[in-house]
Amino acid sequence: MNKKLLLSKYVFLDIIAAILVWGLFMVFRRVVNDSRLFSDVSIFIPNYNYYSTFLLFPLLCIIVYALSGFYVNPIKQSKIYTIFPTIISTAIISIIIFFVLLIDDIVVDYTFYYKSLLVLFALLFVITFLFRTLLIVDIRKKFKKKIWSINTIIIGTGKTAANVANEISKKSIYNQIVGFIKVDASEKEVEKEKILGNMLQIKKIIDENNVKDIIIALDQADETRLFEFINKLFEFDVEIHFVPRLYEIITGKAKIDKYGLLPFVSVSKPAMSDWQLSVKRAFDILFSLFSIVLLSPLMLYFGILIKYGSKGPVFFKQERIGRFGKPFYILKFRTMYENAENGTPRLSNPTDDRVTKVGTVLRKYRLDEIPQFFNVFKGEMSLVGPRPERKYFIDQIVKEAPFYFLIYKIRPGLTSWGPIKIGYSDTIDKMIERLNYDILYMENMSLTTDLKILIFTIEVLFKGKGM
Repeated sequence: MNKKLLLSKYVFLDIIAAILVWGLFMVFRRVVNDSRLFSDVSIFIPNYNYYSTFLLFPLLCIIVYALSGFYVNPIKQSKIYTIFPTIISTAIISIIIFFVLLIDDIVVDYTFYYKSLLVLFALLFVITFLFRTLLIVDIRKKFKKKIWSINTIIIGTGKTAANVANEISKKSIYNQIVGFIKVDASEKEVEKEKILGNMLQIKKIIDENNVKDIIIALDQADETRLFEFINKLFEFDVEIHFVPRLYEIITGKAKIDKYGLLPFVSVSKPAMSDWQLSVKRAFDILFSLFSIVLLSPLMLYFGILIKYGSKGPVFFKQERIGRFGKPFYILKFRTMYENAENGTPRLSNPTDDRVTKVGTVLRKYRLDEIPQFFNVFKGEMSLVGPRPERKYFIDQIVKEAPFYFLIYKIRPGLTSWGPIKIGYSDTIDKMIERLNYDILYMENMSLTTDLKILIFTIEVLFKGKGM
């Protein structure tokens, strides 16, 4: 099973459906409208370009489908849950076409507008949904016949783990339990031959069994132990869930997903819906690209000031920890003298003597972070999200706040509630305080929240509250 291959199949079928729909719609327009307009002439003269629209219409469809979030999880789609996003996206496409193309038509009867809109929507929805349904049926057949499977391991060998495994075996056609991870010698509710190893061997077990889902199902799940296990799992590209305790059930964090399994708390899934995540990423790409082009003269100017202000490179690259705990190199304008740390990481502060004169101004207005638009464009960061830290400081933070790893499930950002409220963190305590705001942001992620944070960030920039 290949997620990218499935995604390409959905996109391909949606393109074919769009081309077929547009062809049928062109026939409808010619028969219903143009035949009445040009009935007295022997040559058919349309007032629109057939050929360019055969390219633009499928492109519009794919863009809207992508923004709807339909392509986020191409594996676990179902016919019932496909209806609503297909209706919404095809309705949006039809309305866009109506205002961009149809409203400029020369018409004899204005009811043609409404008939055209209805026909386009009906054709697009029916054919797109039909193609998607055929692919969904084919995918489900492969899972039912065990040609494909989502290999799943359960951490725990007690009664809770056994119950979860039994429930999944009965109700899930997607997940296949490949084994258990032993964490407590006293738990002996599962068959001994199904125990794959312990947490020290987790990397080897995941690689050898091509594991994609992990469920933590402990009989005694205290908070410290739970955080410890989840923290070890975040470095792997897997979905992480745990069996909810009373707290998660009461607060509504435990969700029964659309596949009918037991209620689980998903650690790796962001709070945003699929369509909001898609729109957020699209906005990141467009805004960062626009900013890079617009601010390129300013970046050149700053580059010259930095180069002639002190020895060293214009840009400063530093390894930070990003989404899923993966390291990446963050890009900034250099604001300190070269070799300022001498190999020992130090937090900056408002009176830091390592900062250059140019760097002081850049930091005050946070202009040193402009190059990070390149990180956003590449997908390593987002415009809004927790600020990424160095592993050296993360190791210290985790000792006091073991829940730090929770921010790994989303992309780090240029700005968030933490930097706005706390500013530059020059102590570990301030970094932990900032982390609390980042966790709060993650639990309330939405496009509206992102917009509010961006507005507050603009205020911080203009008031020079960077340091």
